[in-house]
Amino acid sequence: MKIILLGAPGVGKGTQAELICNYFKIPHISTGDLFRSNIKEGTALGLQVNEYIKNGKLVPDDLTDALVEDRLKKDDCKNGFLLDGFPRDGNQTRELDLFLNAKGEHIDYVFLIDVPENIIIDRIAGRRVCPKCGESYNIKYHPSKVGNLCQFCGSELVHRADDEEHVVLERLAVYHKMTEPIINYYKELGVLHRIKGEEDIDTIFKSILAILIKGEKI
Repeated sequence: MKIILLGAPGVGKGTQAELICNYFKIPHISTGDLFRSNIKEGTALGLQVNEYIKNGKLVPDDLTDALVEDRLKKDDCKNGFLLDGFPRDGNQTRELDLFLNAKGEHIDYVFLIDVPENIIIDRIAGRRVCPKCGESYNIKYHPSKVGNLCQFCGSELVHRADDEEHVVLERLAVYHKMTEPIINYYKELGVLHRIKGEEDIDTIFKSILAILIKGEKI
C-alpha cells in the first residue's frame, strides 16, 4: 500500500499520517524528517542538504528526490509507505513515478485533505505555542485555560512569526501554485481522493480508512 498525503499547511496532515501508519504498520516518510535525520547522521546527502538550509536556501528537487528514493529502498518500505509533503511539484512527481515504475510499482492512493482557506487561516494565525514544553493552542479552537499562559507549565505563550496571517496567505499561494498540477495529475490517474478536512480528527480518519479498507478487499 503506497500512499501520498496532500494538503495545505494547517490541514492536519501529520496527525492523519500518524494514524494511518500506526493502523497499517507502514513507515511515515516526510521530507522534513528526512532532512533532519540525514543531517544528524552526517550522511553524504545530509551534508549537502545542510549547506542549503544553513544558507537559507530551498533544497533543490534532485537532492530531495535522492533522499526520498534512498529512504524508499529500505526494507521497512517493502509492504508500503506513506509520503507526507512529497511530491511538492511536477518535477518531483515525475521523478517519483520513474523510480517506482522501474520496479514495476505505483502509487495506490493519494488523499487530498481539503480545508476552506478561511479555516486554515484561523487555525494557523490563531496558533499560540509554549516555547518551553512545546504545547500548542489556538485562540479560537483550543485556547489555554489560563489565558496567555501554558496550562501545563505556566510559560507565556508566543505567536510565531511564520504564523502571522500575511505569511500564511503567502504560504497558501505558493502551495496552490505548486500543488494544483499534482492534484490534476493524480486525479487523471484515478487514485485521488478528496477528504473534507474541516471535520474532527476521528471522522477524517474514518473517511480515509473506509477507502483504504475497501481498496484492500478489491
